Amino acid sequence: MPFPIENKLVIAVASSALFDLTESDAVFQRDRDEYRKYQRENQARVLERGVAFPFIRRFLNLNRAMDGVQPVEVVLLSKNDPDTGLRVFKSIQHYDLDISRAAFTGGKSPFSYIPAFNVSLFLSADQGDVKEAINAGYAAGTVLKTVFNDDENDNELRIAFDFDGVIADDKAETVYQQTGDIDKFHDSESEKAAIPHDSGPLTGLFQKLAFLQKLEIKYEAEHRNYKRMLRTAIVTARNAPSHERVVTTLRSWDVTVDETFFLGGIQKSRILEVFQPHIYFDDQRLHLDPSSGIIPSVHIPFGVTNRK
Repeated sequence: MPFPIENKLVIAVASSALFDLTESDAVFQRDRDEYRKYQRENQARVLERGVAFPFIRRFLNLNRAMDGVQPVEVVLLSKNDPDTGLRVFKSIQHYDLDISRAAFTGGKSPFSYIPAFNVSLFLSADQGDVKEAINAGYAAGTVLKTVFNDDENDNELRIAFDFDGVIADDKAETVYQQTGDIDKFHDSESEKAAIPHDSGPLTGLFQKLAFLQKLEIKYEAEHRNYKRMLRTAIVTARNAPSHERVVTTLRSWDVTVDETFFLGGIQKSRILEVFQPHIYFDDQRLHLDPSSGIIPSVHIPFGVTNRK
């Protein structure tokens, strides 16, 4: 029996994240009446895939792979109205994406409906909408423009996370930002090595993905032909001795990560180009910009590094 939405891992996606709306957005910026006419005239014209498409497609494939379980769902949260949004749904149907629930808010930011749909992550290309969602305490991220290769023969879903300001809160990062002294940061983290970090903006998503991995392991044990699809990674600028508190935090959440990288200043793009995540989350643009040209990347506008 399918899970009720309260027990599912739900991702909300704006049409601007799922599809490339560059052309239609240019019309919208010129004239809204012209935009409505444009979308009606082009409603049968399929939209090109957007930055979040590879992630969303594979995420939904988890339902198809684990027959009878259906643990995930994707909801469309759109600033369109149903009229102008019809083209989006026709494109969803063209790509055979199992998305049936939607909210069309007619120009208003849709973030306030995040809890109504039990959403663990909201993805949009609209920085303003994402910032409002983060400020309201919801998990949200801005997709960055990316040229990516969506290999349809690759059935894995690889998700990579920064640690501070994404999975965990930004208190440790604040120490470094305020002092500019990496030794003071390490001393502070060493002193607190046995104290788990408080939650960050994507903690809930991270924990639910870990639960989903456990569900996959169980399903794999019961179905010999099943191969696990979901792999997770933490890619952090931390290194020893500040690594210990990361481990303490993961243990406190009973979470296991497939791959973890403590880089100590090595550029993250060097790791990401090997791991090839279908989506990567970081709170600092300085880490995102080198990789966003080839890796679908999401900026989390949270914490001390985003108050400047």
